[in-house]
Amino acid sequence: MDTEQFRKHGKEMVDYICEYLETIKQRRVTPTVNPGWLKNQIPLEAPVHPEAFDAIMKDVENIIMPGVTHWQHPRFHAYFPSGNSFPSILADMLSDAIACIGFSWAASPSCTELETIVLDWLGKAIGLPEEFLTFSEEASKTISSARQGDSETEIHNGKGGGVLQGSASECIFVCMLAARAQAIKRLRKLHPFIEEGVLLSKLMAYCSKESHSCVEKGAMMAFVKLRILEPDENNSLRGATLRQVMEQDEAMGLIPFFVSTTLGTTSCCSFDNIPEIGLVCQQFETVWLHVDAAYAGSAFICPEFRSLMNGIQYADSFNLNTNKWLLTNFDCSCLWVKDRFKLTCALVVDPLYLQHGYAGAVDYRHWGIPLSRRFRSLKLWFVLRTYGISGLQKYIRHHCQLAKRFERLVKSDNKFEVLNDVKMGLVCFRLKDDPTNKLNKKLLETINESGKLHMVPSLVHDKYVIRFCVVAEHATEDDIDYAWKIIKETAVTVVYNEQELTEKREEQVDEVFELSERKKKDDLAYRRSFFVRMVSDPKIYNPIIARSSPGSRRHTHLSSMDDDIHDPLSIATSDTEDTMTQPASSWISWPLAFLFQGVFDDKEGNDVPVRFRHLATKMHFKSKSKSPEHLATEENKSRRNSPVFPRKSSYVKTDNESNMQK
Repeated sequence: MDTEQFRKHGKEMVDYICEYLETIKQRRVTPTVNPGWLKNQIPLEAPVHPEAFDAIMKDVENIIMPGVTHWQHPRFHAYFPSGNSFPSILADMLSDAIACIGFSWAASPSCTELETIVLDWLGKAIGLPEEFLTFSEEASKTISSARQGDSETEIHNGKGGGVLQGSASECIFVCMLAARAQAIKRLRKLHPFIEEGVLLSKLMAYCSKESHSCVEKGAMMAFVKLRILEPDENNSLRGATLRQVMEQDEAMGLIPFFVSTTLGTTSCCSFDNIPEIGLVCQQFETVWLHVDAAYAGSAFICPEFRSLMNGIQYADSFNLNTNKWLLTNFDCSCLWVKDRFKLTCALVVDPLYLQHGYAGAVDYRHWGIPLSRRFRSLKLWFVLRTYGISGLQKYIRHHCQLAKRFERLVKSDNKFEVLNDVKMGLVCFRLKDDPTNKLNKKLLETINESGKLHMVPSLVHDKYVIRFCVVAEHATEDDIDYAWKIIKETAVTVVYNEQELTEKREEQVDEVFELSERKKKDDLAYRRSFFVRMVSDPKIYNPIIARSSPGSRRHTHLSSMDDDIHDPLSIATSDTEDTMTQPASSWISWPLAFLFQGVFDDKEGNDVPVRFRHLATKMHFKSKSKSPEHLATEENKSRRNSPVFPRKSSYVKTDNESNMQK
């Protein structure tokens, strides 16, 4: 692509960007694709021959855009804002065109010095103490004198300064490395004969449970221990909690060296108590206090919010992300330190090929992990100059007002509750009366699947909440009202569906219970009926009587139970035969005691298998042959031997009967 082609396609790209941002509201907020979908849309190997730019742009719209989550969409309310503005986009275009790698002052002086200056600009705008700035107030006066023609005036810099990092995670990690280096340096002076690895194993870092997960990851990479502390009822880490734990660790031989605090936590935008924590850290010589204000720090550009950073004078380092809430595109995280030499001494690696002859110049390669650095300060410079401090303050205040509007809408509905103190642009809400969190999870899932809004969950006081954050630069009250309308409508549907499901489950449970109760009643009725018939008709329970009664309709066996069964309890009674046929299985409903009262007493000991109606088992009993003369008296014996109604040998008249005879 030559200059003319770039000019042509560059204009087309600007038009495409403008069209995308102007019509973004017409797009679905989140895509409907599944993991791995793109490999089926584009080749898995790079093209061998050049392709036309028009074809590439066509694929951007038809293939790439369907899988994009539109963070600049006015219906996008997840996470925190992703900074974006036209001045920042144009500055990034220029930075990419210049394409310098500003790892040292000599590599690109403007890249280095503009970064120093704009970070001082922003540090002053948010109210940072002078110790965090590169140029003190006295230095600023000296610079003004130099501009008036006194070129020989010497400029004295302070010990502090700012630097641009890729993310807040990098800011916290490099500060933890610097704190570790300072602690090890001091301990080696006190214990020169102890190995550094042993000293490292004694170091302990601290943070709140509400701190970002990057603190834990940083401790893992730095090979140091991390103790995560419980915040108070307002999700704020307090000084008393920190002091107690640090003193306990010291008593156990551990060495506190780093404390990470947060102003504007990710879960609910809560604020740690920096004045209390700062005083505690002052009591420990080796402790480095870091303040992470990645999201809320941008709001300190408004004077009314600066009280939230009270105690910042105790901090050793401070960071905020202009690429979150200050209209600057990623990546542009700002880090300030009180003593830049403590930071750089932990990260200095100075090979010959990177050295230069400009003594005293700032080399930002010593301020972070990467060597290569883009010209990122350009976009922050463009944004600060295009909007001005007043324009950025107006933008921040507008977002906070919209968040307060949403909070009022939520509180106006008694089915919902707000669980955080809304100070910035984040509102954490949930449906009430949902101890299992099932309704709230279903509510969020349904909304996100619809593509009309996008939000994410969090935990506040161990309760599942839905985070609603104002993110779009040009968000309006209509956007907030629309979001609340979708949430309310979806909540009604979710609650109604859940009630229906609950009712169906209850009906199913009731039906099962009813069937079970009916079966119990039927069984009981049958047993009672059988008992009555049994008492009145001994043929029912006495198989011998049943067998001797030719007209009996009572079946004493089920022939279907066994193909070999022909006659239940059929026993060969012939006195002349030495062998007897094998008895068949029989159903029996009488207690076992009856079976042992002479019915199966047999000298020959023939085996009779008996199957019981209510037991899934078969038992075998020894049967005896009955002579014909015994059959006549069997009925009388069975009546006398009944286990349920045993009859007395002598009859005794009752008093009533005697009186009646009289």
